[in-house]
Amino acid sequence: MMNVNVLRLDHRLKRDKRITTHVCLTARAFGASKIYLAGEEDHRLMENVRDIVNRWGGDFEVEYIEHYMQLIMNWRDNGGKIVHLTMYGSQAHEVVDEIRDSGDDILIIVGGSKVPTKIYENADWNVSVTTQPHSEVSSLGVFQHLLMDGKEFDLEFDNPVFEVIPTAHGKNVNVHKENKKE
Repeated sequence: MMNVNVLRLDHRLKRDKRITTHVCLTARAFGASKIYLAGEEDHRLMENVRDIVNRWGGDFEVEYIEHYMQLIMNWRDNGGKIVHLTMYGSQAHEVVDEIRDSGDDILIIVGGSKVPTKIYENADWNVSVTTQPHSEVSSLGVFQHLLMDGKEFDLEFDNPVFEVIPTAHGKNVNVHKENKKE
């Protein structure tokens, strides 16, 4: 099974903490194993994401990376493929089978304020989730859903403290006291 990581470009401390947090949570919930954050280093955001992983389970990692082009080149050198989510790319529903069927590890890049041309040039696929402006969170969620072919609904996260039990009405949460971190 392919390994999916996400690279969030251009995080800005004062403007982006909520949206970047949601990018991290979306990446995790839809099956990515790691997210790299580029831009301004934000220790608090990374600790908040790690705390969510500790409480809700799984092995999701978050890492700050200063030189994102080095990550991209290393990813490619190790046989991985690059998917850049942009409204200017090929339509996601038209290329997702090709991406999935490649069987290669995937680095999904989601942008920030202005994505440099070198990202477009170094992507194996520039992929659009609609051709209209919208959120990188929604693009990531829709694309990962397509990439996972709906299998994210069956994901299980190891050692959760909290586990939601789906119910039509109300809230049902199983608390695993044996997994609580002291």
